[in-house]
Amino acid sequence: MGAGDWNWNDAWIFVSAVIAERLERDRALHAALPVTGATLADLLAAADFLHHSVPAREDLEESIRRLSGAGLITVDDDVFEVAPAGEQLWRTRPFSGLSSAVMTLQAQLNRAARPGWTEWTLDEQAYNAAVREYSLRLADGR
Repeated sequence: MGAGDWNWNDAWIFVSAVIAERLERDRALHAALPVTGATLADLLAAADFLHHSVPAREDLEESIRRLSGAGLITVDDDVFEVAPAGEQLWRTRPFSGLSSAVMTLQAQLNRAARPGWTEWTLDEQAYNAAVREYSLRLADGR
């Protein structure tokens, strides 16, 4: 794979991870709790916010493998964090606002990095549990 092999879903999931991690960091800091990263439900919420849909398990798994393998995000016990290389990519992107952030990031990914590959799997049960958690948050207005 070479530069230019990133797809729209990769950029969507990356931007979602950035948003989710920042929201969780802000919540933790305001509540004087340790900063731990974003959960899968947090990532799904951010993805839905950006694109008004929740990514399919297979698409999410594929993008996480590619982003993690490229060193842009980290996943540990299904907690997602933006890695230093991902922070650098986010900070140096052309500013475009959230409405076009995914397309802007896809273009930047295609210029700057190659997709990687990490052996990470998203279990169907874990995915379904995260979707349920996110759905409950919506019902509760959170």
